[in-house]
Order: sequence, then structure tokens, then C-alpha cells
Amino acid sequence: MTGVTTLPELDWSSAIDDRIRALCRLLANYLPAEQVTHVEQACRFAAAAHAGIHRKSGEPYIFHPLAVVEILQEVRFDYRTLMAAVLHDVIEDTPYGKEELRLRFGEEVSELVDGVSKLTQISFESRLEAQAENFRKMFLAMARDIRVIMIKLADRLHNMRTLDAMLPAKRRRIARETLDIYAPIANRLGMNHLRLELEDLGFRHLHPYRYHVLCHAMQQRSARRSMQIIHLEAQMCDQLRYKGINARVSGREKPLWRVYRSLCDKRLRFGNLNDVYSVRVVTDDSDACYRALGCLHQLYKPLIGRFRDYIALPKANGYQSLHTVLFGPQGLLLEVRIRTRDMHIMAQTGVASYWLQASSNQQSPLDAQERARDWLKKLLDMQRRAGNSVEFLESVKVDLFPNETFVFTPTGDIIELPRGATAIDFAYAIHSDVGNTCIGAKINNRFVPLRTKLSSGQTVEVIISPTGRPDPAWLSFVVTAKARASIQHYLNHLKHEEAVIIGRRLLENALPGSSARLKHIPEQRLTGLLKQLQLQNLDELLADIGLGRRLAPLIANLLTSEETGCEIPNQVGRSALLIKGTEGSLVHFGKCCRPIPGDHIIGFLSTGRGIVIHRDNCSNVANFEKAPDKWLEVQWEPHAKGDFPVAIRLELEDQRWVFAKAAATISELGANIDTIHTSKRDAATTSVDLVVNVRHRDHLALILRRLHGSPGVLRITRRQSTPAA
Repeated sequence: MTGVTTLPELDWSSAIDDRIRALCRLLANYLPAEQVTHVEQACRFAAAAHAGIHRKSGEPYIFHPLAVVEILQEVRFDYRTLMAAVLHDVIEDTPYGKEELRLRFGEEVSELVDGVSKLTQISFESRLEAQAENFRKMFLAMARDIRVIMIKLADRLHNMRTLDAMLPAKRRRIARETLDIYAPIANRLGMNHLRLELEDLGFRHLHPYRYHVLCHAMQQRSARRSMQIIHLEAQMCDQLRYKGINARVSGREKPLWRVYRSLCDKRLRFGNLNDVYSVRVVTDDSDACYRALGCLHQLYKPLIGRFRDYIALPKANGYQSLHTVLFGPQGLLLEVRIRTRDMHIMAQTGVASYWLQASSNQQSPLDAQERARDWLKKLLDMQRRAGNSVEFLESVKVDLFPNETFVFTPTGDIIELPRGATAIDFAYAIHSDVGNTCIGAKINNRFVPLRTKLSSGQTVEVIISPTGRPDPAWLSFVVTAKARASIQHYLNHLKHEEAVIIGRRLLENALPGSSARLKHIPEQRLTGLLKQLQLQNLDELLADIGLGRRLAPLIANLLTSEETGCEIPNQVGRSALLIKGTEGSLVHFGKCCRPIPGDHIIGFLSTGRGIVIHRDNCSNVANFEKAPDKWLEVQWEPHAKGDFPVAIRLELEDQRWVFAKAAATISELGANIDTIHTSKRDAATTSVDLVVNVRHRDHLALILRRLHGSPGVLRITRRQSTPAA
């Protein structure tokens, strides 16, 4: 509820009755009398329920839900939606609950009201978290019935129309929220008539001074250009009529918010902005649209690169039009949009066109609803994969601001992606499993890196492998919400699995007895401990141990304490944890000392990261002596696998060929140079710091011996890197 107060009741009954009667007369234009009666009953019930409650403006609160119904009736929504709209604040703001509404008005209306009712405020750590959780729930309600968001948008539009009664800080907050979320949702659903007003009102309240300055500048320009625009419209009409094309031409200025965004994005002064006018051409059919395009291109020259065919390739919200930009007289740029009458209805009302055309007994365009439902299904999938409400809100914001790129699959199917999308985004657009197993991509039959940005018209093929899996680095360049949510979900799940494996190894290693295993612990002992620690299952306990949140020796003591009388076979001591080198993301190798197989090592339990392996002579070991309970005895497995980075320093004669020969020697011995840093020691000596990937200590020793004997190599040492925290 926005701007509500309780005032002494005045005699508003006559004004309320007149408002309800006027609304019913509007509804009678397209609804049967019986349905109008149902809506009137809901209006009078809502008026009685909200009696004594007033808005900040001083008018009775019932005027707000009645205004919401008036907005919705403009596109001829069904009577149950209108009943839910007038009742949408009853559950939250009055003593009446959902069950009362169900008994009075039926199941469908009560469910709609329940879905659109404002959420009970919960105690969150931040305003962002509260907003994110509210929007998450709103999208879930939308997925159940798309009419929920229609009522929500109309509710927000009327609140924006009456926002002047609020304090400036609250006006700015609500305006920012409207521009960030509600206007993009209206655009995504194709409801252009709502989006334009939401953007205009949001701009006016968020930046009032800029709004009025820009409005004044546009009015001055319009006064100078008005006759010129009228002349251009007449020329276009004459040209189209001459070619035998029946069309209606109308010119208008671009909305202030779009002009403002153009100025900001292009970093222009208002006087240097040319494309502030647009012309709409509405024809009979699609064929006439393309003929009108050719006709107008003959009349005025088109601007190269600004043509878009959204008839052949509709936008995600079902929008269809031909877009072009023409050079008019005196340097005037005209943005022209050509569409049919049905396309125009779709462009203005989007999903709501279903009810608008159904009420007039025309064929209902279900395509917009199907597209909206597909989008909502994607939102549900993102919600399941998102780690928290804030992450979900950010994903939705990404999805609400697309600039479309159209690419093709090898079979010719069209995939729509936001501008800047990569081959990875394409893979996840096909299916989450395709993205998770993607190892390569081809664009127009040429292999490209996975981070390659796509352009419209390209044919993209994804190479997959059963052994492929997402790389955390992908998160730095993917742009679609689905790709980001899928990658994060996979990595979080993978991290949990790895944590369970590491935790099991740590706990079994901490249990007394070299052959002790968790299977020897009585079931009731484990169950009791899990209940004591308030954990759901053993995997949660093992994951906590693997992530360093709980100490394995402490858990082992709890499981085997004398008080419990548990006997574990073969209690002959505790063995060191074996490190394979392939444990995954929960075993890290300290960059301070860069241990490799063959080094004497020790492990440190780092909360949230897992185990960090250090050389036992690492300088950082002394820093952690204050927490001896977090140190683990670890050893390399005899056949540890992998490539391990090690830091070495070469002091070379200052000759160009010396380092080239040293690098060739390293390559010949099967090692790879990861990083290089050079510095001058003096006029005759150069110091080179390398990070080289080796297999084990013997491999490193071989490299050092061969380099030591190379001409021009004065000195070679293994060194520690910059100390790590």
C-alpha cells in the first residue's frame, strides 16, 4: 500500500458511488451485464472493506483500486481479473482473508488476489535483499497466472501517477525501482502503452530538473519543426498512395526518457541529437509492409546499418515491425517503423492483446502469451538455480535489458540472444546440459574461442564432450541470465560434492585406527551427533568438514569418546591424509611456497576454501601457529598426478639468445612456462623470474640441472613467491 493514512471519515459515499457507476458504464461497453454486476459487487465490497482509510493525497483509498480497474479495462481484461484488481489490497490492509474472498467471489478471484497482494515485510539484512525477495515471490506468482503481473503493473502505474504526495526521497526510490524493474517488465511483455508512461513518470520523479529542462528544449524544437514534420507526413502519404499502398502515417517525437538515454549513451548535447522524431506506418498486411519500405527508401535515403526486420525475426515479446532510419531534409533523421494493424495492436498491448482482441471477437493472438509463458518458465529455472534472492534479481535485470542478436543452429533454427552474447551463452540457450558439456564452438564452420561474441546472421555449432564441465572463468564473460545461473548452480553443486569427498577423507583420517571407517560407527551414534549439531544428514557434516567449518579431530572425538562406549577396530594410530593433486576446487596449493610432489608438506584448514597445502619450511607456516588445531598432517600420494607450478629465478648474461635457449630447454623437458618477469640487475646481468609447471620434484631437479649447464646461465634457484595471506 503506497501513501496510506487514516483520517476522520467525511461523507465520501456519494463520490465513491458516482465513481463506481462511471466505471460500470465503461465496462458495459464490452462486458455482458451479468459480469458487470459481479465487478460492481466486488467494487462495493472493497469500498466497505477500505472504509476510513485514505491516501496521502486525502482521497479515500478505494479510489486507488478503482483506478487500477480503469487502467485494465482500457485493454478489455476479463471480469475476474477486474474483480481481483479492485480487491488486490483487501487481504493485506483489511480484516478479510483469502478464505472470505473465496467464499464471496470464487476460487479464481481469490487466487489472483493472493498472488498480487503485497508481501508481508520480513526482516532482511538490507533493503536490496528485501526488494530482491519481494520480486522473487512476484515472479513466482506471475508464473502461476500471468494476469498477476498485469494487475501489478496497473497498480504501479496509478501509484506513479499519484506520487507527488510522497516525500522527495521516497519518490526517487520508487521512481528508480520503476525504471529498473517495472518498465522493463512491461516492455518484456510487450505492453508498450504501460511502459511509456511508467518511463515518463519515473524520469520525472527521479530527475525532476533534467526532466523539465529536456521537456522545455523538446517543446522549443517542436515549435520549429512542426510544419516540417507535417510536410514529411504528407509526402510519405502521397508516395505510398501513388504506389497503391493503403497505409496510415503518423509522426511523433520520441519519448523524453528515450531521448535522455540517447544523450547519456552517446554523450551528446541536445543540440547535436538529430534522431528525436519517429514515424509510424500502419498497413493492411505483411506484403504491404515490405512494399512500403521500398517506397520510402526511394523517397528518402536510408541510413546504412540501421535497418531491422522484426517481422521475419520477431522480438522475444512478440513485437513485429520493420525499422529503418531515413535522411530527411535539412539533416533531419527520421526513425520509421512499418507494421500491420494486428502488429500495431501487439506492439502497444503485448500480452494484453489476447484479451483486447478476444473481447472484440477477433482471432486471439496466443503467440504473445506463449512467449511470455516461455519467459516465465526460464525465470522459474533461474530461481531454482540462483543461490539467493539478490542473485536472482540481478539475473532477471540482465534478462530484462536485451538488445537482440539472432544466430542460427546448424539445422537452421533461430536462437535469440542479447547483444554481446558469446558461444557459451548460445550453448546454454540450446540446453543446460549442452552448456555444461561444451568444450568448443564453430562459427560459420570455423573454430573460435568460447568467449567469442556473436553477431546476427552467424551459424553457430557447439562441440560437446561427456568429460566437459563448466569453467568458473566463464562467469567473467557470459551475459545471459540462464548461462550465469546454470554455471553457478553447477559449480556450487560440484563444490559441495568435492567438499563431501574431502570431508570424508579428513574424518576417516582423524578416526583412531589406520583401518577405521565411518561404516564402523553405529547408526544411532551418527544420528545423535547430527541431531546435536542440527544437521539434516551426514553429507552436510562432511561438507562442513571439507570446507573447514568444522574440525575433523573434534568430530572424531565426539564419535569415539569413552562416554559413548563405541569401539573402533584396529585402533593403532592416525595416518596422514594423502594428496593426489586432482582433488578439485577444495584442495589449494599455497602460492607463497608452491609445493610440488616430493616436497615435505603440511595442510591448513581454511574456512570456506578447504585445505591449503604448504611446504613445511614455508615462511607462512609460522604465521598460522596460533591455530595449531587447523593444521593437518598430509603426504603426497606415491603417484600424484598433474602439473604443479613452481617458481624459479634465473640470473643470465645480458645476451638476447641466452633466455631463448633456456626457454627451449624447459620446453624440451616437457614443462610449460606460465609467467615471466624480467628485471635488470646491472649492465651485464638480467634476472628472470619464471613460474614453470612441472610434474614432481625429480622433474624440477632435471630442469635445474640442464639449465645450470646452459651457456650464459650464471645462477639458478628455486624461490618462494610473494607471501600469501
